[in-house]
Amino acid sequence: MKLLFVLILYFSLFTFHFSFSQSAPDMNQFMQMVNAEKQSKNFKPEFSPQTIIDDYDVIYHRCEWTVDPAQYFIAGKVTTYFGTLISDFRTLRFDLSNSMTVDSVKHENDLIPFTHDNDLLSIHFLPIGLPKGILEYVTVYYHGTPSQTGFGSFDTSSHAGVPVLWTLSEPYGGSDWWPCKNGLTDKADSIDVIINTPSIYRAASNGVLVSEIEDGNNKTYHWKHRYPIATYLICMAVTNYVQYTHNVPFENTNTEVLNYIYPEDSASAASQTALIIPVMQLFDTLFGVYPFVNEKYGHCQFGWGGGMEHQTFTFLGGFGFELIAHELAHQWFGDKITCGSWEDIWLNEGFATYLSGLCYEHFAQQWWRQFKSVRIEHITSDPGGSVLCDDTTNVNRIFHGRLSYSKGCMILHQLRWVIGDSAFFKAMYEYANDPKLAYGFARTTDLINHFEATAGRKLDWYFDDWFTGQGFPIYTIGWKQSGDELNLIVSQTQSHPSVSFFELPLPIQLIGQNQDTLIRLDNTFSGQSFTLNIPFKVDSIILDPDIWLIQANPLITSNQETELSNSFDILPNPAHDYIEIHFSKSMKNLQLSILDVNGKTILHQNEIHSGNLKLNLKGFESGVSFVQILSDGKKGVKKFVMK
Repeated sequence: MKLLFVLILYFSLFTFHFSFSQSAPDMNQFMQMVNAEKQSKNFKPEFSPQTIIDDYDVIYHRCEWTVDPAQYFIAGKVTTYFGTLISDFRTLRFDLSNSMTVDSVKHENDLIPFTHDNDLLSIHFLPIGLPKGILEYVTVYYHGTPSQTGFGSFDTSSHAGVPVLWTLSEPYGGSDWWPCKNGLTDKADSIDVIINTPSIYRAASNGVLVSEIEDGNNKTYHWKHRYPIATYLICMAVTNYVQYTHNVPFENTNTEVLNYIYPEDSASAASQTALIIPVMQLFDTLFGVYPFVNEKYGHCQFGWGGGMEHQTFTFLGGFGFELIAHELAHQWFGDKITCGSWEDIWLNEGFATYLSGLCYEHFAQQWWRQFKSVRIEHITSDPGGSVLCDDTTNVNRIFHGRLSYSKGCMILHQLRWVIGDSAFFKAMYEYANDPKLAYGFARTTDLINHFEATAGRKLDWYFDDWFTGQGFPIYTIGWKQSGDELNLIVSQTQSHPSVSFFELPLPIQLIGQNQDTLIRLDNTFSGQSFTLNIPFKVDSIILDPDIWLIQANPLITSNQETELSNSFDILPNPAHDYIEIHFSKSMKNLQLSILDVNGKTILHQNEIHSGNLKLNLKGFESGVSFVQILSDGKKGVKKFVMK
């Protein structure tokens, strides 16, 4: 049986690689995905949904909704079972937009009083409060037209002239359309979602479809989900879907991938959604069994260009490989283990971005290098910004493509280089399967604990620099060789002052005489000197040839280039509106360029004279820049700082 599984996996991967060989990482598709996970450009909640409600534990939701995708409207009732966490529990609170009208609230079939203001529904257990540690339930009857925040959370549109309705509640949007407990401290242990809609449509939600019952012109769909689920991952979508499935074989079981696709796209989508099979098998191998293996996984088409990782049923606007892989990755990192604060959104988005990259590494090596280089270019396009989200009321900051996604992804990849593949993937597996975190919430400190345990050493220095700190290093490496002795001097400038020095092992490739070697230098301070025995004449040096490091455009100079660099000075440094360049000796055929931190030329002059030269820099951006001198085929470079 195991052999049969291995053969199935082999042929699946072969088919995948063949079908994917002409594809490439697509940054436009990546940014569409990022934008689709934002809620509203200027949406700022007036409360902290992560901490306001902490006096009860949600056990179960039974959500019964009536919707018609041709109408922007919802009506229904939500029954919530909860456990009290305090004594004398008198008020049950739900987040619910004032745009919704609450018709009544019942407790054991009795009407009970409530107030609904400031987007908060308060249900009053009076005159006698409830004791601590008991299980109770209420049913909220409501209706209305959900508030339109501009990017979800409840939306209607059309495709090929047919109405479609969908929800997307991340991060705070659940309360726009149903009474719930927003935030990242409590998951419902299980849910049932029952959707009544015109019978010409199909309705999608989390879990497995228990029944579909037709009654006249309407049909009721009952979805059952028996895993813990965060509020923002509860979903619904309704239109005239065409349904088909894929089967994913694992060693001991199979998983169904259910696809709800627009009829006009179903023929072309089937071959694309089938790419999920080897990807799901890969993630199962690396990070443990698919988290919701007893139910299903699925793709449900909706009206945006990106995707949303609703638990067991991802909503997709397209079927690009990277998007499909990214959203599947969330089932492990984001759904099974959910970030415990939006400060730690990288635990969802950085991880999913990196896992989509691992698919290139395993299945399409020709695009793996490009995937990494595109992310590095994205990160280093701006000198600052922390992976730690410092404004959780700003949805654009939470879902920041450069920081939460690209940099979150690449600090994982860089850490893999620091501690090695074995420790890295062991930590990832054990984090994903930690019984204290699985089907619950995690913070970055939980992840660090697993990496430190497998690496056998403290890693606070790394996360202080790369998770909390901002920016990246810019390296200058000078080298000279005498016989077999090679001397290197490694200097570093930081793009942002929050980090005084980025301590990293550096992979350096030495090339010459039709041979090369890769060395690893433990760089612990700027200006550090290394002396190596290299039994061949070195012609060139490449820093980080395999793209492990987050760093921008290193400057590597030989002894001749170093001599030219020492022939001029830049004053003042740091500079403000101008710099003066003082030459210590006369040179011919001089050219001068000023480069930004990414190596882009922002000023160039030909045929300059080797006297004192003053350059007007008004309007130049602040930060690190470089003066490059060319003379008779030789190059000299020095850095300066603009205030």
